[in-house]
Amino acid sequence: MVQQIREHIRVGVIHGPGTRLRPVWFDWQRRKHEVREVTYHWRHRTGNELMLHYSVTDGTALYELVYNTAEQTWILESIDTEKL
Repeated sequence: MVQQIREHIRVGVIHGPGTRLRPVWFDWQRRKHEVREVTYHWRHRTGNELMLHYSVTDGTALYELVYNTAEQTWILESIDTEKL
């Protein structure tokens, strides 16, 4: 079951090579989640804003993290606990 969250979160990323970003951990509900794998990533535009989406897992659930490049903010969009 996919649960919509849409909360601002703090994310640790590795930059590079080039303009690539790779999330390695994120904080949610006072808990640090280590990203074990980025399973998929894509991008889309909302007006002039480029949104980078990352489907990641910590081994217990699948999370969708979204980076707004214009605002430089991260949002935890959703959690899917049934995909693993």
